Amino acid sequence: MLPLVLVAVGIALFGAGLAVLRSFGPGARIGRLLAAAPLVTIADARVLAATGEARYVRIDGRIDTTDQFPDEHDRPLVYRRSRLEMKSGGRWRPIAEDVRAVPFTVGEGLDAIDIDAESLRDGLVVLVRGSAGTAADVPDRVPAGTAPETPVRLRIEQVSSVEHATVLGVPVVGPDGEPRITRGMGRPLVVCTLDRDAAMRVLAEGRRGRAAAASILLVAGPAMVSVGLAAALLGVVR
Repeated sequence: MLPLVLVAVGIALFGAGLAVLRSFGPGARIGRLLAAAPLVTIADARVLAATGEARYVRIDGRIDTTDQFPDEHDRPLVYRRSRLEMKSGGRWRPIAEDVRAVPFTVGEGLDAIDIDAESLRDGLVVLVRGSAGTAADVPDRVPAGTAPETPVRLRIEQVSSVEHATVLGVPVVGPDGEPRITRGMGRPLVVCTLDRDAAMRVLAEGRRGRAAAASILLVAGPAMVSVGLAAALLGVVR
């Protein structure tokens, strides 16, 4: 009886871990992709695009562009997204968005590949800037009827032309005949300008306790199932 109880508890713990992980939304999936996507050189990514072999890969390199635009501090940018979000039902929901981007590449030595910035959605992982307040601070930018005390926040995400980046995606040949990396195979295009630890903190949005709990549950669940199965096997052998 005890082995069955251990297996059942282990399955329950693992399920609870998955539930906690899903509460992070797209960030949990992006974190897993950053940890698991195979690293290839940019030269190899160009070959994959040319041959048409569909593979979801990771490349690392320096951002470059023939064009750029400044932010309010004169930093040279290739991509900037401003989102106004409102808290509703315990979740932050976007109510307005403004995106500005120019074509850019990620390079390594003499090799470079275009990044399909138009496909960038939740896969942008950068240091987030912005401010927080209430709907009363921006009455002309929130839906009519919004309570004045409703929390709102402005999030600014941007990519500079002087940064290094990790990019995840599928290498393909673009409409212009040049290799580029874009979303594909049911997975997002990811552009990350942070190291792994900082990226995970951004993806967790400050919920480090919840992230730690998910990790513990996802490890403890299978471990308890293994103990239960081992106990059952020993009981059969005896």
